[in-house]
Amino acid sequence: MIAIRDLNHDRDGKPTLREIDLTLQSGGVTALIGPNGAGKSTLLSLIARLIPLQQGQIMVDDLQIGVCANDVLARRLAILPQASDAAPLLTVRELVGFGRYPYHKGRPTAEDDEKVEAALATFDLLPLAERRLDTLSGGQRQRAQVAMTFAQETDYILLDEPLNNLDIAASRNLMRTLQDLARNHGRTIVIVLHDINYAAAYADQIVAMKDGRITHQGAAVEVVTEAMLLEVYGTSASVHHIGDKVVVAV
Repeated sequence: MIAIRDLNHDRDGKPTLREIDLTLQSGGVTALIGPNGAGKSTLLSLIARLIPLQQGQIMVDDLQIGVCANDVLARRLAILPQASDAAPLLTVRELVGFGRYPYHKGRPTAEDDEKVEAALATFDLLPLAERRLDTLSGGQRQRAQVAMTFAQETDYILLDEPLNNLDIAASRNLMRTLQDLARNHGRTIVIVLHDINYAAAYADQIVAMKDGRITHQGAAVEVVTEAMLLEVYGTSASVHHIGDKVVVAV
């Protein structure tokens, strides 16, 4: 479980997060949605200890962010930030192998190699394993980076807009893979998404943010409404119910 209490954060003297109280139960996919500047990426970065806490408390199970050792947290939580460009001369296998560093500290074992192969297979990257990153498409590189976080074999995986550079087929495949990891492998996925329809289709829980605050939280059918779209995004759009899913008309 990720428990966030009384979280406030300023950047350059301006408030970016205010009065964040949020509990994310273990398991499932949680999508953070909201307009640009809502504070989604800042919240994700604070959970992942990429930026220091200023006020409040974040617990990842029994580990307190800012108190526990980074190498201990790295075996519990992995993040793929937006800016995650890797060295272009690395091969896909080498990049995915970096996900095992918190365990082997530069001296990989046969078990680490097995975990890397499993990650390559899970994300359908075995045919590309020996290709250098600079020979791949943007979508293929993104998939390799997500596989690296998977190879880290953490209970929690944080992804900041991983659908960037992916076409519709690759986006659907990635979201289905993440959904499977959560439902069948016990992973907890927290993902920042700009496309509300992907959030509604694949997330078990949606957290909507605006101006650094949480405005709505719950299942897609509860959160994705015409009133929410107007309040959070300032836009009028139709919301349709198809079976047990909701879809925003664009």
